[in-house]
Amino acid sequence: MKFKKLTREQLIISFDRLTRFKNTKEKYFRVFSDIILSNLIEPIYKKSELVSLSSKKLTYIAENIINDSLNSLFNNTNNNNIINKIIYDYENSLFYNDNDTQDFLNNNIEYNLAVNLIDESSPINLRWLKFINTGRDLIELRKCKGLKFPIERVLLVEGITEEILLPAFSKYLGHDFYREGIQIIPAGGKNQVVKLYYKMIEELKIPIYLLLDKDAEENIAQIQPRLRKTDKIHLVSCGEFEDLLPKSLIIKTVNNELSNFACITELDFDENLPNARNLENIFKNKGLHEFKKADFAKLVRDNITQDSDISNEIGTIIKEFML
Repeated sequence: MKFKKLTREQLIISFDRLTRFKNTKEKYFRVFSDIILSNLIEPIYKKSELVSLSSKKLTYIAENIINDSLNSLFNNTNNNNIINKIIYDYENSLFYNDNDTQDFLNNNIEYNLAVNLIDESSPINLRWLKFINTGRDLIELRKCKGLKFPIERVLLVEGITEEILLPAFSKYLGHDFYREGIQIIPAGGKNQVVKLYYKMIEELKIPIYLLLDKDAEENIAQIQPRLRKTDKIHLVSCGEFEDLLPKSLIIKTVNNELSNFACITELDFDENLPNARNLENIFKNKGLHEFKKADFAKLVRDNITQDSDISNEIGTIIKEFML
């Protein structure tokens, strides 16, 4: 077998992708396949041929390329499989993994060398990798260092606004998503929530909390027959998640962040329109740039400074998925 070594950057990217919160089989197959396609010189495999290779064969080739690359960068003879065992147990605690996936996880990648690639600027999943070999309890480590992993619960939401703002509202109320092992996932719409939930319950062992807008009653009816006992659903009481934002918070955000261009009051709001539509009109009428939910949510996040910035229902939602 002939191959070219992975660069330091390629190694970091590979370990980053291997340690993300993703379906175990899918991520290992993709990472190992990419390594083989980009660095294996002989034998040569086409992308279509890798699907027919066993997971053991893929693992054998990829781990040899990875380990040889690591050994060329770091001179360390203290080889052990402690980190491998922790990752193996962790991935199996999250996902329902088949025999092929067990073959991927039963690898001999030299993680003891890989940790030398990690520093304080590395993604949080890699920083977690560096700490898990300390012998400390992983939950205690997560809470102490704010390392996010191990993940214990998933919060499945419709869109980017919830993804940005729920961690911020929670933090103000004394809850840290990273320290409490919560992974928030935006599905990209109510119909996608249903599809993603169906996929997740086939893969995930951990609890899932679903947050849906008021117009998603039919979607909940689809989910309900398959809702697991460990999972919960919250239907927003009126409109969209944006409609749960206090008007005072929206006004404060616009006036603080866009004071050079506009100033608004409650008179700029049409009580018959949802908040998102009101903001679209305000941005247009005030000659501001196009209103974008994600950008505005980031501005709102920076203006959460007092109790009145959090509506009762947002507080209730946070309490529910923290239980």
